[in-house]
Amino acid sequence: MALVNRESVITQVRRLLRKTAPPGGVEMMSYKRNRTIALILRENGAILVRERGYVTGEQEVAPEELGRLLKTLIRREFPRSRKIRLHRFADPAELDRIHQKI
Repeated sequence: MALVNRESVITQVRRLLRKTAPPGGVEMMSYKRNRTIALILRENGAILVRERGYVTGEQEVAPEELGRLLKTLIRREFPRSRKIRLHRFADPAELDRIHQKI
């Protein structure tokens, strides 16, 4: 788990997604770990975006649409954050774990 600057988080997420095999992905969390955005790779090449925080929902997007969507979601879920936690996972079942609260 790494703390990444908000300005470079989209670049880091894309780099991690290239190294991850489906059905794995990347989870972005606030510093306190109470709000998350999870990106889950699908076998068909699409990415499932799961948002848990101020808004709860899921949507499936193509990889080329990911950058624009992430900008919107980061502004909404992490409005005052300067650092965002990144966590890479191999199985979406890991997302249901209880996060350690700070």
